[in-house]
Amino acid sequence: MPAAPAAKSCVVCGRTITWRKKWERDWDAVKYCSSMCRRRGRRPDDEALEVAILELLEERARTATICPSEAARLVAGRNGAIGEEWRDLMEPARAAARRLVVGGSVEIVQRSQVVDPSTAKGPIRIRRRRR
Repeated sequence: MPAAPAAKSCVVCGRTITWRKKWERDWDAVKYCSSMCRRRGRRPDDEALEVAILELLEERARTATICPSEAARLVAGRNGAIGEEWRDLMEPARAAARRLVVGGSVEIVQRSQVVDPSTAKGPIRIRRRRR
């Protein structure tokens, strides 16, 4: 029996998609981890959040971390949001961080330890990838 193909990442949320037998014939076409991600798709704010994360990290020391809420607040402010509207961008900010992890430019940490972005629960921090 041949080995299962390597896992890949969802293009929307960045979570790991593991191979399933039912996808055997069309594994190359699988892009989404769930029907929710398929319906949501990529939005302009998703790209803006990725850029905001990288901008915030660039402004800080090489070893500094940021919270996804900082990127959410930055993008919401640029979009003219006031008050607590930035909270709606929190999950998209976490997803942007996961996509950047897949791209190799950042790491997601909890208590200064690198964690798997697909399974991390609770508060996270984002830092530049250490070589």
